[in-house]
Amino acid sequence: MSTLADRPNTALMVIDVQNGVVGGAHERDQVVANISTLVGKARAGGVPVVWVQHSGDNLVKDSDEWQLVPELKRDDSEPLVHKTFADSFEDTDLEDVLADAGIGRVFVSGAQTDECIRSTIHGAMVRGYDVTLVGDAHTTEDLSEYGAPTPDKVIAHTNLYWQYHRAPGRTAAVQETAEVTFAD
Repeated sequence: MSTLADRPNTALMVIDVQNGVVGGAHERDQVVANISTLVGKARAGGVPVVWVQHSGDNLVKDSDEWQLVPELKRDDSEPLVHKTFADSFEDTDLEDVLADAGIGRVFVSGAQTDECIRSTIHGAMVRGYDVTLVGDAHTTEDLSEYGAPTPDKVIAHTNLYWQYHRAPGRTAAVQETAEVTFAD
């Protein structure tokens, strides 16, 4: 269980599923469909969905590239966290959003695996959260021309190491979309 006192609740985080982030991402359509399924499961179970939206020099706020993908519809009642760093907690109100809802466990989905997803799952664990990475609901672009592994290997490696990640009083896990029930 998380190390955060009086935080028994769970949330789904949807990170940076924006036109300019996932436009050329690995298995984009399947990942977006999986995230849509997760959002539906969360809403049906009364689990908060927390949306995270990145902006920066190459992702200008309010531009078409900055917008969430059209397949995903955020409900106006669902929190939207704006960020400018890879870690969704860094210099944002995410911690306040989660604390106000009594959340100590997060399920993480979105993009990019090797930047914002990894930064956020580690950031959450360091801050005391239990963190489940949804293994088939995160993606990244192909940066192999710059020496990075291909996206399928980046995703597989992240899923592999996260399922064995541990910290005192906290848990890490990887589940596929079909396995997610948001139950403890």
